[in-house]
Amino acid sequence: MAPPFIFPSKLHDLESEDTDDDIHLTVQSPTSISSFSSSALDEFTKGVVFDLSDKELFCIEDQDVFDRVYSLIRDFPSLPASCKFNLVESLRSNLSVLLPNIDSLSRGAPSPCSDAGAFTDRVASHRNAFKIYTFFLVAVFRSEESNHSASNNTKAASQTRKKYAANSWNWESQRSRIVSLIANSLEVNLMLLFGSSDPDENYLSFITKFAFSMFENPVLLKDADAKDALCRIIGTCATKYHYSAQSCASILHLIHKFDYVSVHLADAVVWAEKKYMDSSLAISLIREIGRTNPKDYVRDTVGAENIGRFLVELADRLPKLMSTNIGILVPHFGGESYKIRNALVGVLGKLVAKAFKDVDGDVSAKSIRLRSKQAMLEILLERCRDVSAYTRSRVLQVWAELCEEHAVSIGLWNEVATVASGRLEDKSAIVRKSALNLLIMMLQHNPFGPQLRVASFEVTLETYKEKLREMEPAVPSESALEGTPSENGISVADSEVDQAEAEVDHQDSVTDSCLPNMENAAPNDSSSMPDFGNSEQTRALIASLEAGLRFSKCLSSVMPTLVQLLASSSATDVENTILLLMRCRQFQIDGSEACLRKMLPLVFSQDKSIYAAVEDAFITIYIRKNPAETAANLLNLAVESNIGDLAALEFIIGSLVSKGDISTNMITALWDFFSFNVSGVTAEQSRGALSVLCMAAKLSPGIIGSHLQDVIDIGFGRWAKQDPLLARTACIALQRLSEGEKEKLMSSSGSKVFGMLQNLITGFWLPDNIWYAAADKAISAIYSIHPTPETLATEVVKRSLSSVFDCNGEKEVLNAFDSRDTIFPSTLQVAKLSRFLFIISHVALNQLVYIESCVRKIQKQKLKKDRVNCGSNDVQGDCTTTEAPMKDGITAELGLAASEDAILDTLSERAEKEIISVSSVEKNLIGCCAPFLSKLCRNFSFMQKFPELQASGMLALCRLMIIDADFCEANLQLLFTVVESAPTEVVRSNCTIALGDLAVRYPNLLEPWTENVYARLRDPSISVRKNAVLVLSHLILNDMMKVKGYINEMAMRLEDEDERISSLAKLFFHELSKKGSNPIYNLLPDILGRLSNQNLKEEAFHNIMHFLIGSIKKDKQMEALVEKLCNRFSGVTERKQWEYIAYCLSQLTFTEKGIKKLMELFKTYEHVLSEDSVMDHFRGIINKGKKFAKPELKSCIEEFEEKLNKFHMERKEQELTAKNAQVHHKKVTSAGVEGFMVAKESSGEEDAKEDISEDGSSEVINPSSADKLAHSVESDESLSASSAVSEPEPRSNSRDFSNSKSKKSTRAITKGQKDGVSSTRSVTRSSR
Repeated sequence: MAPPFIFPSKLHDLESEDTDDDIHLTVQSPTSISSFSSSALDEFTKGVVFDLSDKELFCIEDQDVFDRVYSLIRDFPSLPASCKFNLVESLRSNLSVLLPNIDSLSRGAPSPCSDAGAFTDRVASHRNAFKIYTFFLVAVFRSEESNHSASNNTKAASQTRKKYAANSWNWESQRSRIVSLIANSLEVNLMLLFGSSDPDENYLSFITKFAFSMFENPVLLKDADAKDALCRIIGTCATKYHYSAQSCASILHLIHKFDYVSVHLADAVVWAEKKYMDSSLAISLIREIGRTNPKDYVRDTVGAENIGRFLVELADRLPKLMSTNIGILVPHFGGESYKIRNALVGVLGKLVAKAFKDVDGDVSAKSIRLRSKQAMLEILLERCRDVSAYTRSRVLQVWAELCEEHAVSIGLWNEVATVASGRLEDKSAIVRKSALNLLIMMLQHNPFGPQLRVASFEVTLETYKEKLREMEPAVPSESALEGTPSENGISVADSEVDQAEAEVDHQDSVTDSCLPNMENAAPNDSSSMPDFGNSEQTRALIASLEAGLRFSKCLSSVMPTLVQLLASSSATDVENTILLLMRCRQFQIDGSEACLRKMLPLVFSQDKSIYAAVEDAFITIYIRKNPAETAANLLNLAVESNIGDLAALEFIIGSLVSKGDISTNMITALWDFFSFNVSGVTAEQSRGALSVLCMAAKLSPGIIGSHLQDVIDIGFGRWAKQDPLLARTACIALQRLSEGEKEKLMSSSGSKVFGMLQNLITGFWLPDNIWYAAADKAISAIYSIHPTPETLATEVVKRSLSSVFDCNGEKEVLNAFDSRDTIFPSTLQVAKLSRFLFIISHVALNQLVYIESCVRKIQKQKLKKDRVNCGSNDVQGDCTTTEAPMKDGITAELGLAASEDAILDTLSERAEKEIISVSSVEKNLIGCCAPFLSKLCRNFSFMQKFPELQASGMLALCRLMIIDADFCEANLQLLFTVVESAPTEVVRSNCTIALGDLAVRYPNLLEPWTENVYARLRDPSISVRKNAVLVLSHLILNDMMKVKGYINEMAMRLEDEDERISSLAKLFFHELSKKGSNPIYNLLPDILGRLSNQNLKEEAFHNIMHFLIGSIKKDKQMEALVEKLCNRFSGVTERKQWEYIAYCLSQLTFTEKGIKKLMELFKTYEHVLSEDSVMDHFRGIINKGKKFAKPELKSCIEEFEEKLNKFHMERKEQELTAKNAQVHHKKVTSAGVEGFMVAKESSGEEDAKEDISEDGSSEVINPSSADKLAHSVESDESLSASSAVSEPEPRSNSRDFSNSKSKKSTRAITKGQKDGVSSTRSVTRSSR
């Protein structure tokens, strides 16, 4: 009989001799097969395989066979593919046959009369063979896995694998067969084989160690069959053979070490529980995790995440088991590891959704389950306020999953909605994203119906309440039950909500008829309401309706927050907000339609994801398959949009036209609406359709040309009188014509069109509030269509002038202003004059644009001509090609090309000058108007009587100033006077905008007035301040205006009372921080110094500096700011400024270098440490440093903290001493004066004069009273300290006190007679 086989720790340990007293099977004569030739090796392998196949199963324990098999296994990687295959197949088949024999041992147990020794030998042989086959197969598995993993990294190994596969050896297919066989061997009845209910420790240790080591290979775990077999091995050993303690430790070790094993090990635990109905392994793991110190998870963040993933998997697959043991894990909610808290939140979500679905059991069991579920839900609600943003986000995600699985009751629905709406204002973007997704999910799975209008709920609710009031007299006892608690502590109202929830789940007809479609039903129409037979069901429905009403109001209340999120700097906020608003619109939430309109300007965002989200939402909402519906949606949107929304709509329409998303059928439908071919179309809708067509024509000009006559007839006909804006839109349509269509228009009906445009500009049939916009577009249309627009513009100006001054003839028109240079008649028609000023200024501005366009055309023609000449030279022969460069060289030498450009520039400048030509002798029409306009705007008393005239006049003046530099310089002071002193905010706002245009065109002229431009930020009007912020932002960000010196004015707008201005200022500094190396870093000290001298509230200052410092991200800049701010302490003396500088220091992000620099600069701020507020800021800096500091730095910080505290106490004591000295000095002075007065009254004698005070004033004191005075001082000396505290004297710093000591400035009496001097000196010493 062979000796017993004991599993070695390594394969090569079988060659070592027995050193212990126990004899076991080892290798005696190993064969070195490395020296074999391929044929010899093949013969050797065939011999071993033949013995294993031909002999009995137990031949493996024969020493010769054992040694030869070991030799092959030891050098298994070097074997040919055929040898590997044959050997493994022999070992695997023998073990497969052996397993049924082991089962038969239990049936063939010896009787008392039989030979027990022979049976024992059989059992030993089976046990030995079982162990040896298992060991050799495991050794092959390990060898091939290590070789296979290494070969995956090299190309040569890949080619070798292909060669082996061709020779019938494929390890991927063999792998799962071997490990599955080992797993099957564990399920055999091994009790008789090992002599006990459990196999011996050596075998179980070897098998589990092998299985757990294979879990470290991620490639192996991708093989589903092999992974399942490994899970069976672990589950069987831990559960069936009670090897749970060791398995539990190994499982936790693997989970902590590898992130990919959590799910697979959870599979093993779940398989063991379901296979053997034994949850001991799962419970052991949960208890071990629960007993772990929470601080360990803080140090091991990867392990905490893996453990959390494992717990969530267990909760998902074993919810009931986890629910009974969740109490072990709940204390970890108080730990510092947010990853564990995240996992526990996920566990609770799985349990709430899956652990309480069982409805079986008695009342007490149901009550326990209900209380457990309620406790878990309360924990989930509480965790929504977790300190970690990751946990708050995870909780909201769990709530979204519960809503999706319909695991949230109606009674809890509104509480969750309230929490989610509150989290929309969370400071973390990931929390806001989860809150938005939760609200989307709640809307999608809400139990109240597909329409959630507040009005519908209110009408339906009132109807059912009326029905309930009719029922109450018949059942009086029911009213007494309302709101009273039931036996299990749940109020009747809550039970009604639960009952309503059940009815909503099981009676779809009730939901469909009652909740969504009530907007079309009359309040008292009982026929449309389902009739409930008793009051309890009615109460339940009322409770459900009230819950739905609260949910609808909750969503309506978050619309302002969603509008703010649309302006968020986070792209995820914007994208998810758009999705939520679309879902709200789908469910008809009040205010959602208006909020969606506010997303249109986001098409100008530079973030492509935001633009894509807006475009997708626009297509989803407004573009339909039916062209008529699409046209109606677009024209209604155009009618209801403001100017900003129209610009965004034009951008989107242009994009859709270029992509082909707006088809020709949609364009045809829009023309039908414009031409009144659709019944019921109003003039306003016609104008909206034309606006959309103009937007589309910007990219496809042919759209307007096909219906040009309709545009003329309708746009300038009788419909324009019903909707005056229709004429303005028609002018825009004329500008969108292509060049060919413009020529066609001039030849066919040009005079008619220009007559209409002239009548629109000079006529008075349009109201004032619309005429200006219409005249603007009409003049632009003239300059866009007419071949010589200046001729027609001249006629327009003359007609307008004659209507104002009643003059006829060209000379009268030109001299109309001369007789009115000094007089402004009161009978002047202000409205006509305002229109005239607008016309001349707009004509002048369009003339400037026209000149520039003509110059560009000439330059393009010249460039095109040069290209044609170059092309013709290339086509000609070699002779001409050699002559062409010579001609070009001569032209370049003579400078002819440059002279042509110079001539063109000269002509352009001359043409621009002639628009106004203020300084020339021959003035043109607008040149005659310019001096009159300037003089009119200077007559402030006249202008204040007519604010509309002042607005029009200043606007015209600004336009003319933009055109001509000389006119601008002459009127610049007037402009700044008006912008500062004009009584109406419209004038100041317009002038502020004009200042931006002037700064772009004439930066040198505006530079001396920079401070005045910044002063507009302090204007009392909100609109002026807003325009000033916009203008300065444009100028500064485009490097058109200097920043330094006045940027503090812009910084103060960060705390503007108007939220819009504050947001614009924040956006400006955010964009400024992106330029170069962040200019805010260089500007911050200057801003700090200027803001410290402003009359700002402390909170406002803190908010401004916190925002500005937060925009500085680089560590080097932060470290440099530490030095800059510390050095400012020595340059200021006010305590308020000390506190402000210390606050700014506390807001910096400190690094190790920053902390060290702060310590090095201690001398610069040691004198300010007496202030408590300053010291508090330094303590905050120290606390920050301790959080990230290493042990060495932490000790330095603690020493620095002690030093700060020491100096703080010393300075405080010095201040207190100085204060006491001042108080005592005052007491001595007052006592001396009092003694003198008493002595004078009693004796009436005059003594020598004494100097009583510091300032040189002299008093007369009686020498005989000196002793009395000294005595009174000594008696009062003991009370000086307490008096110093009670007296409201100003505090002085330590330097004042030290100076007073050195100069002896606290001396009470400086001069006197001999008798008086001695007592006075004693007083001085006591005061010191």
